[in-house]
Amino acid sequence: MLTKAEIKRIRSLGDKAARTAEGLFVAEGEKIVDELLRSGLRVEALYRVGENVTAAEMERISFLRTPSRVLAVAEIPHHSNDRPTFEGLCLALDDVQDPGNVGTIIRLADWFGVRHIYCSPATADCWSPKVVQATMGAVLRAKVHYGPLQPVLQAARMAGLPLYGTFLEGENIYQCTLPPDRGVIVMGNEGRGITAETAAAVTHKLYIPPYPPEAGPTSESLNVATATGIVLSEFRRRG
Repeated sequence: MLTKAEIKRIRSLGDKAARTAEGLFVAEGEKIVDELLRSGLRVEALYRVGENVTAAEMERISFLRTPSRVLAVAEIPHHSNDRPTFEGLCLALDDVQDPGNVGTIIRLADWFGVRHIYCSPATADCWSPKVVQATMGAVLRAKVHYGPLQPVLQAARMAGLPLYGTFLEGENIYQCTLPPDRGVIVMGNEGRGITAETAAAVTHKLYIPPYPPEAGPTSESLNVATATGIVLSEFRRRG
């Protein structure tokens, strides 16, 4: 039986401050927990209905609308921006604030073979229960770094890497030259896009045109996760 203190502690991990202080996150569902157990990360506690918790207790500690039958509490891996590693194609998230978007982007990165994702401090925490769930386990494979983006982008430029970003005044992504496995792709905030400071570091501005092109944009903009999928797919298509 779970104590009130245990329940309170697990529930507190829905808050970023508590996750940071404890160095722990919550994973739920058979698939994600199975990947977690094989990831090499330290699992502090494992709760399974019928083994060490009841269905009612699982409802009290779960962050899902429909609780799964298994929940784990594990250590958060730490990948800072202090010493960036540019291994193949990389992503940089400039204040992407919606947890669903961040989770989807991490899942897309995993699908398209992007191993390093550099996030500004204001980007949604990838270890929140909602983001972990949205990644479907991809967050356990990708290396997600948090910290100021400017030193990362500066290091990339010093390494001779191209820096890409999407802009309305950019070059048509379907008509320009793209190296399939080299460079850093910057994706911006849902409302304001890429910040001016980050935009100044971008060396190649890209544009995802609507169809047909002469019709002009039919929506104000694309969802940032959708745009990320299009951009990554186009880079990999050139390979």
